[in-house]
Amino acid sequence: ATHSLNLLCSSMRAKLRPYLEPVLGLSTIETWWFNMAVQKTTAAFVVKMDWIFLVLLGLTMALVSWSMDYASAKSLQAYKWIHGELKGNVPLQYLAWVSYPMILVMFASLFCHLVSPQAIGSGIPELKTILRGVVLKEYLTLKAFVAKVIGLTAGLGSGMPVGKEGPFVHIASICAAVLSRFMSIFSGVYENPYGYTDILTVGCAVGVGCCFGTPLGGVLFSIEVTSTYFAVRNYWRGYFAATFSAFIFRVLSVWNKDAVTITALFKTNFRMDFPFDLQELPAFAIIGISCGFLGAFFVYLNRQVVLFMRRPTALTRFLTKHRLIYPGAVTLIIATFTFPPGFGQFMAGELMPRECINSLFDNFTWTKISGSPAPPGLGRSSAWLHPHVSVFVILLLFCVMKFWMSAVSTTMPIPSGAFMPVFILGAAFGRLVGEIMATLFPNGILFDGIVYRILPGGYAVIGAAAMTGAVTHTVSTAVICFELTGQISHILPMMVAVILANMVAQGLQPSLYDSIIQVKKLPYLPELALGKYNIFVEDIMVRRVKFLSSQSTYRELNNLLETTTLKTIPLVDSKESMILLGSIERTELQAVFDWWLSPERRVFERGQSSPGQGSKVSWESFTFVDEEGGEEGADKSISLPCDWLMQIKAWEEEELDKPVDMEQIRIDPSPFQLVERTSLHKTHTLFSLLGLSHAYVTSIGKLVGVVALKELQKAIEGSTRSGVRLRPPLASFRDAMGVPTKKHRVFSKNVKLAKLFDLNATLPGIAVPNQIHTSTYSW
Repeated sequence: ATHSLNLLCSSMRAKLRPYLEPVLGLSTIETWWFNMAVQKTTAAFVVKMDWIFLVLLGLTMALVSWSMDYASAKSLQAYKWIHGELKGNVPLQYLAWVSYPMILVMFASLFCHLVSPQAIGSGIPELKTILRGVVLKEYLTLKAFVAKVIGLTAGLGSGMPVGKEGPFVHIASICAAVLSRFMSIFSGVYENPYGYTDILTVGCAVGVGCCFGTPLGGVLFSIEVTSTYFAVRNYWRGYFAATFSAFIFRVLSVWNKDAVTITALFKTNFRMDFPFDLQELPAFAIIGISCGFLGAFFVYLNRQVVLFMRRPTALTRFLTKHRLIYPGAVTLIIATFTFPPGFGQFMAGELMPRECINSLFDNFTWTKISGSPAPPGLGRSSAWLHPHVSVFVILLLFCVMKFWMSAVSTTMPIPSGAFMPVFILGAAFGRLVGEIMATLFPNGILFDGIVYRILPGGYAVIGAAAMTGAVTHTVSTAVICFELTGQISHILPMMVAVILANMVAQGLQPSLYDSIIQVKKLPYLPELALGKYNIFVEDIMVRRVKFLSSQSTYRELNNLLETTTLKTIPLVDSKESMILLGSIERTELQAVFDWWLSPERRVFERGQSSPGQGSKVSWESFTFVDEEGGEEGADKSISLPCDWLMQIKAWEEEELDKPVDMEQIRIDPSPFQLVERTSLHKTHTLFSLLGLSHAYVTSIGKLVGVVALKELQKAIEGSTRSGVRLRPPLASFRDAMGVPTKKHRVFSKNVKLAKLFDLNATLPGIAVPNQIHTSTYSW
């Protein structure tokens, strides 16, 4: 950068100095070109740092994802090896089958509880809240990263129906946040709060893309799940980082000889010339509608389990006190049902999650080979074939049992997601419909003189996409399935099924992540349904606002700091006029107040009033008499008069009655403001788009109220508690008809005054007050 700067300065000075030196002077030319060179060099440096950051993020997450997959795969391999070595001894087999996952799950629960309780769960609901502008402590720290990685690896290695995608999005966001703090040493761009939000958005995209090696669907899924409004400027960042991360992730698999070349994670081999017939579209639509109902019921069941565990009963208090009992009991029950020599033989219990997906996506039609010798290449799909039980019964039992197992296991206090369990559940349901279709049309479907056989594996792929789309309320799961299977042959029926599933599920239940937000009561702004809302800001705002005025004393400031927890406090001109001047951060006011009564200031003030050395020493001795715990302070207190403590108290009382010097405080002169007649729809849009947590309500510059996220959330949900008063249904009608009420007369005066401002706006030198001012300060 320095070398480029020197070259740029020397070349430009040599070319333009003869023309500009007579006009501007030599020193002006030197300064001008130096500033231009610095600006260009700084811009190039920032761009390079952005690329470096994205490369480091993608590389780090690829290594973490591959390491977690490698460790969990080895754990599952050891699990199955122990089960195979004990073959013939059923009691020991059962003991090993249930104890191995119990140890891992309880270890994950205990480790997360001790290191970072914020690592428990998915992490996507908390990230939605953080991207909304709310600060959640300890969720993006290095401790949470370590706890999430180790706990998730142990959970995946246990074989329980827990997913990786949700927790890995949290892990990638933590990595992006920590890496941005490291990069801020070299560039201050990463300290910008807006830039921080962009970084977390990129982290979410990398987390989904690197989890399965699906960069396109990963970016789209992260946008659908975490963002209400997405900044297009982050599009290329997300795609670049996710693509680079997915590439490194698959290269590591090739390097470890897990794959021959870079291919899809669950590669399928469906025929491409005619993958499906149009006559099969009703069956695909049935899959989509059914998955919509099943997805909504899954969200409902998961929420009911969580609410039951949060009820203040004797059982829940006992489980809360003994934290390892609940995950241990859930793991014991699930492992007992999936025990292969027992009930597990009727639901393919011996298959691990990835083996389930690979077998459900195969090209064989199980109803045709059931009861006959296994064909070559069947592989692990033989677990779905039982000599005495029909394939339909096995698939139906698998769907029923995995449904409640997945809904319950995702409530355990460990890092766990629901994407992969729901994905497997949808694949099994789609496979069931596909096998039914293959039975109804054993010779295939006749079209244009050609018979095309049914592909149950294609139905499984469509069911997986539809079920995950219904639970998460996303459409990008179809793109994820394309990248996971490596084939795009079923794009039309898959999109039909996913859209139908979303249509049904969104009308019945919120998404799984929004449901968790509601249960945890996180400060997240819900979506505003379509319709005309007869509610305005004046109906939901808080009118009794805590504020400071330019004449406020330090006593009033102290009382305000002790009685409120506001992060920003509005500043008005006076208590009579209530003209809003700006807002001040709480930390700034706290620092000013602490300095005003600090011992250092007492020494300084005494030194200014009595410059003599003797008087200064004596003042210092009683200044620190009751505040220094050292031996020196103790020696001084022995020789001090007893009434000096009273003098200190009197001095503090005198200082508290002095006015606060607002000129020494940093004031935000343009906090976000609304007017009383701002509609609920516009307020919701502004809060969502700008990530606001509060806004002041003014009338002709006067502070009349404040609207926070809490009031807006209650208004949207239709609550009338806690002082939130919804507008009467005929209020706008009365205003429009000109009913002579007191409120209407005041509003008419405001309208006339606004027209006066509009008239004067054309005159030079007259400023018109803006309706809205933006600010990044948080409430």
